[in-house]
Amino acid sequence: MFYLTEVEDYIRVEPKLFGLPTTEAVDKQLRETYADYYDKELGKVVVIIDVLEVGEGIIIPGDGAAYYISRFTLLVWKPELQELVHGTISEITNFGAFIDMGVMRGMIHISQTMDDYVSFSKANSLQGKSTKRSLKQGDLCLARVVAISHKGDEPKIGLTMRQPGLGKLEWIKEDQIKKEKAEQKAKKAEEKSVKGGKKK
Repeated sequence: MFYLTEVEDYIRVEPKLFGLPTTEAVDKQLRETYADYYDKELGKVVVIIDVLEVGEGIIIPGDGAAYYISRFTLLVWKPELQELVHGTISEITNFGAFIDMGVMRGMIHISQTMDDYVSFSKANSLQGKSTKRSLKQGDLCLARVVAISHKGDEPKIGLTMRQPGLGKLEWIKEDQIKKEKAEQKAKKAEEKSVKGGKKK
């Protein structure tokens, strides 16, 4: 889930930025500090939106940098359980697939890729036994977040595509067409039986 978050913190501005106007120096330092930043409570920082306020700077003896109390706005993405995510398959392995969600990567275990017996093929794809559906690098998918582990620097995100309305976008479209055809067939059969009942 994407959030706009307002943060107030002391920003350590390195001496190499001292020639710039203070607000610009704080902005550049924030972009450097928060590039690729992740925090369990805050989430993954996507971009610094705005520097709202920069207070007085202080210098700590023994440290050449200046510290400015600053208020700024961040756009962050924090993975939430049961959240639906769009992404592109970035890697296929013999145990599943990795999906690039733009901000982070998630992992889909082979058993969670489709409602079928799935095997890893020589063509570097995951193949369904009875449906003959295949999942390969570059496929666009819709998945659900089912697990989040915060061990390590970045969270490990577990995904599933084994629920109705999830999976490779082509599969979702195929399933929708099948469902609509079945509904039309059932409606025609019902109309036929109603007409047949009136004739008696």
